[in-house]
Amino acid sequence: MSPAIHAVLAIAVMAVVTFLTRALPFLLFDRGGNPPKLVLYLGRVLPPAIIAMLIVYCLRSLRAASLFAPAGWLPQVIAVAAVVVLHLWKHNNLLSIFGGTILYMVLVQAVFV
Repeated sequence: MSPAIHAVLAIAVMAVVTFLTRALPFLLFDRGGNPPKLVLYLGRVLPPAIIAMLIVYCLRSLRAASLFAPAGWLPQVIAVAAVVVLHLWKHNNLLSIFGGTILYMVLVQAVFV
């Protein structure tokens, strides 16, 4: 199979999958009715679970960090503290995540070089 055909097929498959993920909820759930209890439960418990998983993923390197090399762990700790403060202050997930990410990148790129 030529690379051009392979690329076209890959794009077509990705387009179909993307379309189905967007259209499937509208096909499965009636617009006038209430969503199933499972969907409501998942909508309530998944966001905190995803945030917890992201925290574990982001802080996984702290276990090997030395206390005598603060450039290795201090930006992460400061960014996590900023996320907590922003979230407690504004209760906005996007603001908390973006604020912590931007602060972390500034700390890593400019402060702890």
